[in-house]
Amino acid sequence: MRTLLAFTLLALSFAPQGQHAPFLGAWNMTGTGTNTGVVYWLNVTEEGGVVKGRFLNRASSPYDLSIIRIEDGELVFHVRDENTPQLRAKLVDGKLVGTTTTKRNDGTTRVIEWVGVRPPKWPATLNANGRHTYGAPVSLFDGKTMDAWGVQHTRNPMNWSVVMDGAQGVMTSAEKGGNNLVSKQTFQDFKLEAEFNVAPKSNGGIYLRGRYEMQVLDDAGQPLTPQSQMSIYGRTPPMVNASKPAGEWNTVEIIVVGNRVTATLNGQKVQDNAVIEGITGGALDANETEPGPLMLQGDHGKVAFRKVIVTPITRAGS
Repeated sequence: MRTLLAFTLLALSFAPQGQHAPFLGAWNMTGTGTNTGVVYWLNVTEEGGVVKGRFLNRASSPYDLSIIRIEDGELVFHVRDENTPQLRAKLVDGKLVGTTTTKRNDGTTRVIEWVGVRPPKWPATLNANGRHTYGAPVSLFDGKTMDAWGVQHTRNPMNWSVVMDGAQGVMTSAEKGGNNLVSKQTFQDFKLEAEFNVAPKSNGGIYLRGRYEMQVLDDAGQPLTPQSQMSIYGRTPPMVNASKPAGEWNTVEIIVVGNRVTATLNGQKVQDNAVIEGITGGALDANETEPGPLMLQGDHGKVAFRKVIVTPITRAGS
C-alpha cells in the first residue's frame, strides 16, 4: 500500500510540459478579507519534469514540500503530509489565487482565502556597504518610556516594562507571554544600532521593516545554523558566532538597503551585504518594497533592550 501511495504521489508531481511553467518561481502570499495577517512564501521549481516546492508556513523556516503537484491547471500541495492543511491555487491575471483548507477536530473545516504575487525584482547594484546619505537618527527608546512602540497582538497585553539597570533604563519583556513590539514609525533603508540582552535559553528577533527577522538567541559557543543569532532567520546563517553568553549585553549594528543586509555583532561582521532571499517566518506582511516598522520579538522568552536607534538612509544614486 505504501509503495502504491508513493508511486501515485510521484506520478502526480509530473505535469505535461508547459502546464507548470507559469507557476514556477517565488510567490508572496497574503490572506484576504479577515485573514490579512496570514502571510506565506512559496518557491516552485521543476527538475527533470518533476514539480518541487519550498514553503514558508507563516512562522516557520522555509522547508521542502513532500507533496506538491499540478492537476487540471491547479497547483495543489500540503503543509506537511496528507493529514495537514491543503493549499490549492489557480493563476488569475498573473496572480496565484488560492485557499488553505484546515480540518478541525470537530470534523468541520476552516478555509482561508489568499492571493500570491511575485516578489519584487531588486536592483543588482544595491549595496548595504555603499556610501549612503544618512538622515537624522531616531531613538526608539528614551530610557524612561515605551511611547515609541505599539504591539503586534493588540488583543493581548504588552507585557514589557521599563526597569533600571544602575542609572540606565532598560525595556524588558516578561519571562513568558511577552508581546511583540512594533515601532509606531516606519522605515525603508536604514542603519540600526541596538544593545540587547538575552536570558538563558531564551530567544527573540529583530524584524527589519517588520518582514525580515535577524535572530536573537542565547547560543554563545554553538555551531552555526540558519537559526543562529544574527542569522537572516531560516535562510542565511551568520558568518561567525559572535554572541556573548546569556545575561551579557550584545551590541549590534545592522544596515539594510533594499534586499541587502550587513550586520556587525559585538565588533565582528556576521552578515556582509547578504542577499535577503525573502520574507521570514512571522513577517507582518509581504509588501517588500514599502517602508515598514521595526519589530522586536518578545513572545519567545525574556529579552531586554537598552538602546534602539534607527538612522534612515538615502540610497547612493537615488
